[in-house]
Amino acid sequence: MSRRHLVATHAILILFALWSIGPVFWTVVTSFKPPDKVFSTQIKLIDDFTLENYRILLTRGDFVQWAINSIFVATCTTILGVFLAATCAYAISRFKFRGRSASLYIFLVAQMFPGIILLVPLYSIFTNLGLLDTPYSLILAYSTIAIPFCILMLKGFFDTIPFELEEAGRVDGLGIFGTFWRIVIPLSIPGLAVTAFYSFITAWNEFLFAKSFLTSKEALTLPVGMATFIDPFNQPWNLLTAGSVLITLPVLVFFYIAQRYLISGLATGGVKG
Repeated sequence: MSRRHLVATHAILILFALWSIGPVFWTVVTSFKPPDKVFSTQIKLIDDFTLENYRILLTRGDFVQWAINSIFVATCTTILGVFLAATCAYAISRFKFRGRSASLYIFLVAQMFPGIILLVPLYSIFTNLGLLDTPYSLILAYSTIAIPFCILMLKGFFDTIPFELEEAGRVDGLGIFGTFWRIVIPLSIPGLAVTAFYSFITAWNEFLFAKSFLTSKEALTLPVGMATFIDPFNQPWNLLTAGSVLITLPVLVFFYIAQRYLISGLATGGVKG
């Protein structure tokens, strides 16, 4: 590649990077402005820096309750999704049984349908079970979305782990569960990190199901709770931007902790070499 092409390529990449980062950067900057400075015509990054927007949100009982609800739903969805996906994917990867191939196609087809198609049947089911307006309805609903992808992801990951390692464990006296827990799971941490991150993001950012299944204000999650701030005539952009920053922080923390496993899990299998 010539120097001219190299410069042009980097210029295009920088342009698209700035285009992508720009709205996020402006949201963060706006969150530190007082309400009367949000639409100021003066071009300043931060005009009259203030933390009042964050103080208002964090001292509101409803915002803190929404955060607790979101953390509970996202954490339970992640744990349930990873556990069910890992055990199901391991069974499909290691055992031969009737319907094994068909089950993979079913999981694949399940990923093709938009979530709104599931809204009416899930609403009917949760109504009959008495789970509406509870976090458990969201946990079950989000699991139906996350688990098919997680199974397909982990099944391919488990396929890369040599079966000879499990046979060696059987020789040492480990059973099926022992080899799965002590041999397969430690080798599959990168893949589990990817599926856990996907499950967490699915539950943390979802709006449609939470809006439909939750009715009382104290049961809302953060995306739906923040939507209640929207007024047709007066938008509190200072609070909305501050809330957006606070909502993003747990995801950034999750990604920072698991980034080493996420990158390797997306790029490689269970065993390198």
